[in-house]
Amino acid sequence: MSENSKEIIECYIEAYNSFDIEGMLGLLHEGVLFRNYSNGEMDTEITGIQQFRELAENSAKMFSSRCQTITHYSAIADKAEIQIDYEAILSADLPIGLKKGDQIQLKGKSVFEFQKGKISVIEDYS
Repeated sequence: MSENSKEIIECYIEAYNSFDIEGMLGLLHEGVLFRNYSNGEMDTEITGIQQFRELAENSAKMFSSRCQTITHYSAIADKAEIQIDYEAILSADLPIGLKKGDQIQLKGKSVFEFQKGKISVIEDYS
């Protein structure tokens, strides 16, 4: 992984943690592909800046705080992978039984691909 890719990932995580949606979007390729995998199953797939904006805005409304902490970086072929610790506090009840004020803690990883100096693919696994 190049130093520039590492810096882009760190800026993306910093923007995510601070609910800076415009900061996140500024780091993404216009055709960005985002996938989220939970318990081995893909539950979300979106393409493009506009769909990413909508997902990020809806997601931000669900949390009063959230923090991804990078615990490890690695390069795999043309991809960058980070291991993360994730903590969040819900600002709304969720249909799966979690309530406003509940704390979520989990470990996961994110895989990034780049195109023209911007993030073109993000795959989150938890």
